[in-house]
Amino acid sequence: MIDEENERQTRAVFRRSRIMTVTQLAQHLDRSIPTVRNRLNSWRALTSYNCNGRYYTLPNVAKFDEHGLWKYKGVCFSRWGTLMNTIPQLVKHSASGLDASEIGRLVGLPPRSFMAQLRNVHGLRREKVEKRFVYFADEDHTYRSQRTRRAEQSKTMPTNLPSDTEAIFILVDRIKHPEFSEQQCAQRLRSKGKSIGVVAIHNLLAYHGIEKKTPDTSSFGR
Repeated sequence: MIDEENERQTRAVFRRSRIMTVTQLAQHLDRSIPTVRNRLNSWRALTSYNCNGRYYTLPNVAKFDEHGLWKYKGVCFSRWGTLMNTIPQLVKHSASGLDASEIGRLVGLPPRSFMAQLRNVHGLRREKVEKRFVYFADEDHTYRSQRTRRAEQSKTMPTNLPSDTEAIFILVDRIKHPEFSEQQCAQRLRSKGKSIGVVAIHNLLAYHGIEKKTPDTSSFGR
C-alpha cells in the first residue's frame, strides 16, 4: 500500500515536472511498476501517443489546444488518448477532411509512421482527390459537407504539388530540419534519390501554411 503522504508528494512532483515515465514515478513512490500503473489508472493519467507511450501526464496538467492536442518537450498527448483514437476525431472536426500530410502536421509525426494503420481505423472514409488520398468522416452528412469543401479547395490548389509519397518525404525532412531552406531540402532529398523540385516543395509548404524559420533566398527550380 502506498503511503498517503508519499503519494501526495509524488503527485506534486508530477505536476511540477508535467510529464514523467512510469520508472520515474516508481522511484518516487518506491513501489513496483505494476503498482504504479494501477495508481496512474486511478489518477486518470494520460499516456503519450508518441515516444512509444513512455510518458504520462495528469489531466489537469495538459493544456489542450483547439484540436485536443498538447505537446511538451517533444512529447505529444491527446484528449482522446491513442493516436488511432485521435485521428478520426481530427478528421471528423475538420472542414474538408484531411490528407496524410495534414494529419502529420497536426499530430507532429511523419505520415509514414501511421499511414498503414489508417486503413483499419473505424470512422474514416478514404478517397483520392487530386493525386492524393484524403480521409473524410464516414458519417454521411459530415462526409458530404467535407467532400464539397475539399472539391472547392481543389479548384484553387497550386497546380505543381508533389504526390502523396513525395509530400511525405518533404514533410519528414521539414520535421527533422525545420531551419533549412527549401533549396537545401531539395538538395538533401536529391542526395537520397528523390528528385523533387523547389517549386513543388514551396507549394506544398505554402499550401499547408508551414513557415520556414529562416529566410529562403534561393531561386526556384530543380
